[in-house]
Amino acid sequence: MTDLHPNRAVFDQVMVPNYSPVSVIPVRGEGSRLWDQEGREYIDLAGGIAVNALGHCHPELVQALKDQADKLWHLSNVYTNEPALSLAQKLCELTFADKVFFANSGAEANEAAFKLARRYAWNKVGEEKHEIVSARGSFHGRTLFTVSVGGQEKYTEGFRPAPGGITHVPYNDIAALEAAVSAKTCAIVLEPVQGEGGVRPADQAYLEAARRLCDEHDALLVFDEVQTGVGRSGQLYSYMTYGVTPDVLTTAKSLGGGFPIGAMLATDKAAACLVVGTHGSTYGGNPLACAVAGKVLDIVSQPSVLAGVTARHQRLKNHLQEINSRHGVFADIRGQGLLMGAELSDAWKGKAKDFVNAALEEGVMILVAGPDVLRMAPSLVIPEADIDAAMQGLERAVARVINA
Repeated sequence: MTDLHPNRAVFDQVMVPNYSPVSVIPVRGEGSRLWDQEGREYIDLAGGIAVNALGHCHPELVQALKDQADKLWHLSNVYTNEPALSLAQKLCELTFADKVFFANSGAEANEAAFKLARRYAWNKVGEEKHEIVSARGSFHGRTLFTVSVGGQEKYTEGFRPAPGGITHVPYNDIAALEAAVSAKTCAIVLEPVQGEGGVRPADQAYLEAARRLCDEHDALLVFDEVQTGVGRSGQLYSYMTYGVTPDVLTTAKSLGGGFPIGAMLATDKAAACLVVGTHGSTYGGNPLACAVAGKVLDIVSQPSVLAGVTARHQRLKNHLQEINSRHGVFADIRGQGLLMGAELSDAWKGKAKDFVNAALEEGVMILVAGPDVLRMAPSLVIPEADIDAAMQGLERAVARVINA
């Protein structure tokens, strides 16, 4: 008989072992707070890995979902639907984009972007112009194509042979980028802030160089903003912070505020190559997802919300600096908006999970970005009091680890 309240042990019995979740099972969320099966309360600075842009169960998102649920759930792509068209219009009005393709995740949005880049070059030049240049330490998803473009070999181990024609260069190294790009390059793919790679913001000159090189070689500049997009940077999209405009941009995570959706945004020039039959998605443009994402955009695009992200960034950074002044555990505190990383000092390298586990014991949920970096990606509207309380809990966790 199915258990109405399954515990962590059930995971090992019935789930594929590609994850190893902690013993805590959250069952309810409200705002930036979560409660587990035992009724313990947590402050959420993880945000579902930068997904829950407006926290848990935001009343306007709940209402948008309920309203759409009473109308229409799914259509094939033989038809379009009003929520998808409305969301696409908003994205085009708010960004550089002329055209939008909807998917269900960041990986699918990136898969579409990489296929578009190859198709664009194939149309103009031929198959020889197929090479993709990306950065080491990048992360673009878990499909075979996206892990191959991603610059972390551990994700392709055991799955090779991987797709070819992909070159990885050091992040923020202009000379290496210039050396890698040629007439055979169809795209440069970059995260404006590397998320999984350690919360590492791009240098202004680096993104400007990427734009210049794409223009010189008729290649597409693709920005993966799956993690940085939809207000997390303090602008609607991080490219706006830099003033460097891509040809193609991918967005997901915060776009749905917790409801699965992804999108590829593109200029008319780039999008024109994906003619009927060249790409598709059964669930892409789902009315439920698009209705929720439309409401997320309405809220996050408000100037007061974006200004609030910048203010919360400074508050969070100040707290982290104060913790470091007392305990000396961080070598660097960096990030953009409410995507923050605290890199551990040499004495604590490799022990990021110890700090995450201790924080959970103190009622605070944070993330890692590799073994050496603590990552925080809370709700964009997290109350300042919750930031203060969470940082008090994190400091207790830090003390617990260094005194263990």
